[in-house]
Amino acid sequence: MTTAWLVLAVGDDRQHGGNDGYDDNPREHYSWDSTVPNHGRLAVGDVIALWDKRELIGVSVIHGIDTDTAQKTVYFCRLCDKADFKRRSRLTPACRCNQCGATFETPGHRVKTVTTYRSQHGQRWIDGRGLLTGRQLRALCDSPNSQLSMRPARWERLRDALLATERADLAAGLLDDNGQEQGRRPIRGGHRFAKVRTRVGQDAFRSQLLQEQGERCAISGPAPADVLEAAHLYSYAESGEHHDFGGFLLRRDLHRLFDRGRITVDPETGLLDVDASLMPYQLYWELHGQPLALALRPEHRTWLTAHWDEHRTGRQ
Repeated sequence: MTTAWLVLAVGDDRQHGGNDGYDDNPREHYSWDSTVPNHGRLAVGDVIALWDKRELIGVSVIHGIDTDTAQKTVYFCRLCDKADFKRRSRLTPACRCNQCGATFETPGHRVKTVTTYRSQHGQRWIDGRGLLTGRQLRALCDSPNSQLSMRPARWERLRDALLATERADLAAGLLDDNGQEQGRRPIRGGHRFAKVRTRVGQDAFRSQLLQEQGERCAISGPAPADVLEAAHLYSYAESGEHHDFGGFLLRRDLHRLFDRGRITVDPETGLLDVDASLMPYQLYWELHGQPLALALRPEHRTWLTAHWDEHRTGRQ
């Protein structure tokens, strides 16, 4: 019988009142230690589903678990000596104990030796954003109302829930009922009808950019028109307007990275700024510090400043 685990991974927002937190990279690994309930139960071959309280992040199979020992600072309520308290960002005092109800600004602390664990699950990682909500994921657990960061879930329920989505291959590509790796399965085909919201004037906006810039990606240079998309330098979803000189032609992959802020442009220098997370990908990292493939107009710089402020200011 396959074992599945729902584990909480929300980066800096992950609640860890009793310690200094963990180094998580959901696509590759998940870290915990012997102070965490269920710490010794996860095993190689288990399915691991990571979520951020709101939705599924992704799902994979654990192919390795690294263990070690470390010195760890553990924090606790000075009144009842329990580590079950919550750090509050907007209230004072900054901490409230879930056990005795005491509030305090600074918790007590001690150093102890713990066993550390880190799952390795990057080999079969499949992104699950937008597939299952937090409420749906809680219902898959043995104890739906549990507050534990690592909680056992029913694999068959998780599998069926994934099979019911448009990405049925998530479950089909992981494990069968006996815990054995699956071979390739036929992918369901056909068509379905759906209502979609379209951007009025998008074709005209793209045609205008082609006339102004030619068959040229603003980031990488000359490219066939078939792979160039009209990218707004601002959020069209919010404004619903096509502004003059408010866009670039971008290659499809670069458009996606630009929209997510992983590639942006320093409005003062006009040089590309590539997020460090793209360093392993030479195709993108070699763009860092390079000039754009077209001359910037003042209108471009105005929009690029807003994009820069959203994705870079305050993070340096």
